[in-house]
Amino acid sequence: MYWLNGHPADSISLLDRSFQYGDGCFTTMLTKQGKLVYWSYHLQRMQACLDALAIPHPDWAQVKNWLDLAATGDSLAGLKLHISRGEGGRGYSATQVSTPNVTISNFAYPAHYRQWQEQGIELGVCTTRLGINPLLAGHKHNNRLEQILVKAELDQRKLVDGIVLNFAGDVIETSMANLFWWQGEQLCTPNLEASGVAGVARRRVLEFAEQQAIDVQIGSFELVSLLNADEVFITNSLLGVAPIKAIEGHRFPIGAMTRSIQEMLSP
Repeated sequence: MYWLNGHPADSISLLDRSFQYGDGCFTTMLTKQGKLVYWSYHLQRMQACLDALAIPHPDWAQVKNWLDLAATGDSLAGLKLHISRGEGGRGYSATQVSTPNVTISNFAYPAHYRQWQEQGIELGVCTTRLGINPLLAGHKHNNRLEQILVKAELDQRKLVDGIVLNFAGDVIETSMANLFWWQGEQLCTPNLEASGVAGVARRRVLEFAEQQAIDVQIGSFELVSLLNADEVFITNSLLGVAPIKAIEGHRFPIGAMTRSIQEMLSP
């Protein structure tokens, strides 16, 4: 089901700037028995993106109430919160725009995620690369054309997911998740200041690593560094942690260090 500004809806104005220009942002959240998981983290991520886009904030208490009403009572499910700048004006200028539009949708928990969590998945390496965009890097804004191109490549190659590099040759993420790997007792993850999306689950892993005094390296890595890893895993808010058992024929064990992170972030 879909809700627009708190009311059930199945359409939105053609003048909405998210349709016209991708002018807005979104986040996808896990719910357990109808309760939002890590709402404060999702709220902070949305606030940061709205600030980067200079979009006024909605009434967050009202938004939270709408989300609670939209959440199903299933043991696990999902909610998508989408905010656009609003309607009005012609051209890029936002001077004639109305108040922001808040769209919420709910959906069933992906059934295959449990298998991925338990058995791991195999990844390809995408030839499609991400641009360098420090102005918007890290944010989950509504312009997701790069990810659509990446997914089109994966579909053509019949891959469930794949490693994505940027045009500098740095490993960034997968089409749907953030990326981590172990080298010895050091946990590595890409720097997302120029490309990619910084997810809520990624933040939780980094906080857990700090709490456990795990040595973390956030940096620019070439593909060879990833392929020489001891263990690899991916994260997103719905999936939690999925171990990676192979990348383009390079095989990795599903080890104890990955399982410990997975237990901490388990849906």
